[in-house]
Amino acid sequence: MPAPDAEARKAWIATLAKAPPARLADLMPELPPHDLLRAPEVGAVMVRGRTGGTGAAFNLGEMTVTRCSVRLADGPVGHAWVQGRDKAHARRAAVIDALMQTEAAPDLSARILAPLRAEAEAHRAARAAKAAGTKVEFFTMVRGEDQ
Repeated sequence: MPAPDAEARKAWIATLAKAPPARLADLMPELPPHDLLRAPEVGAVMVRGRTGGTGAAFNLGEMTVTRCSVRLADGPVGHAWVQGRDKAHARRAAVIDALMQTEAAPDLSARILAPLRAEAEAHRAARAAKAAGTKVEFFTMVRGEDQ
């Protein structure tokens, strides 16, 4: 199978990393046989920020992450980095990344990634609606002396 598009792979890796671990386990309870290239291990990464999104970068602080790399029996290699200390989540995400590089990709995309993306979008929309409910509109009335 040809190598996946880099942008598409980036998108599915992000979806898997951000997915709730329990939901990902519900969608794919059984993992196919695989070898651990890098067993799930917990570490930390430095999170950087920018003032206003455009200013000079600064170190915001450290975040705990778990990483894992696997190889399927037929060769594809999968990687995952997930926030927190959930080793099972990192392993499952790495296996799915490897499987997405095989002929099983269309089925996995429809069965696992599409529901995760839809749920994430619904969560974002609900959060935006809740925030919009607290929005205050300010306006100025024209006074006589301002004319």
